[in-house]
Amino acid sequence: MRALPIILIAVLSPLLMGAAAHQGVGRGPTAHIDDLIAEVGRERELVLVFPQDAEATHFEDTWGDGRSGDRRHKGSDLMAPKSTPVYAVADGVVSIMRKSGLAGYWIGLEHAGGVESWYMHLNNDEPGTDNGRASLDQVYAPGIEVGSFVAAGQLIGYVGDSGNAEYSGSHTHFELRVDGRAIDPYPLLIDAHRRALEVARLDRLAPLVGRID
Repeated sequence: MRALPIILIAVLSPLLMGAAAHQGVGRGPTAHIDDLIAEVGRERELVLVFPQDAEATHFEDTWGDGRSGDRRHKGSDLMAPKSTPVYAVADGVVSIMRKSGLAGYWIGLEHAGGVESWYMHLNNDEPGTDNGRASLDQVYAPGIEVGSFVAAGQLIGYVGDSGNAEYSGSHTHFELRVDGRAIDPYPLLIDAHRRALEVARLDRLAPLVGRID
């Protein structure tokens, strides 16, 4: 059973967009969302939950790292086993459901305030295989289509290795965009991940507390 969604209040602004793009604001494991908020002000507010099972996911800060074709990494790779559920990070509307050469199967959500979240490399394989023959209900959650409203923490798809992730391990390439520009999601994700792990720990302790009572 997955942990209950944890709400993280993260404040984003045009200053964050520029700073993240050029300086990697908040990079590294010591970054904390409070520092980010203090730097960028309180002009734009977004409610996030961690987009995967926190205990099954590991990730590092790879914002800006080099990629093939002279590209730069514009997100965070959330490594997890195939078919791990993927959740919406905030209330929003499904704006994109697509398959492309690099991204494979992916989905994009539009949120309030010009914010978008993208989830790439979704599953394309039948269970226990690497055959690229997944049915759409093994890629996307049932009932998800362009125009659908989704709530924060709602299931939207499943982790995979479609596109150019075939040989790099199953993961979700997660992007966060403000007014069309990608910003570094790592400071937001690392804090949301920490909070989600804490809830998972409390969930495991709850039955023990009940026995003591």
